[in-house]
Amino acid sequence: MKILKTLVVFILLQVGVAASVSAAGQHYTQAQFDALNKSGKPVVIHVHADWCPTCRAQDPIVSALIKDPAFKNVSFLEVDFDAQKDVVKAFNVSQQSTLIVFKGGKEQGRSTGDTRKASIDSLINKAL
Repeated sequence: MKILKTLVVFILLQVGVAASVSAAGQHYTQAQFDALNKSGKPVVIHVHADWCPTCRAQDPIVSALIKDPAFKNVSFLEVDFDAQKDVVKAFNVSQQSTLIVFKGGKEQGRSTGDTRKASIDSLINKAL
């Protein structure tokens, strides 16, 4: 019975982790980023850390914008600040809570530590 309870808790935790990743965008992979840029699609990179209070403040804003019909053609990719150090370095990011917007494979803008919906919305609009 104890094993069954442990298994149920494990499954619920995995579902919760999957839900939090999908709410904040897809997990970043270089292949996916390259394919999106090659196709000319707009991309928003969110360099994120689970322990970061600023990132946690950005999460509901980014999640709402992902669902906004105005951004239906924008792909949102999340980079794990702690686990993907090579990617963080490649994007020349020095701290978590950084948003980078790409259009046609070229960077259009970035912000770090911004938790205001209006300015994040404005930044993402640079991808359109």
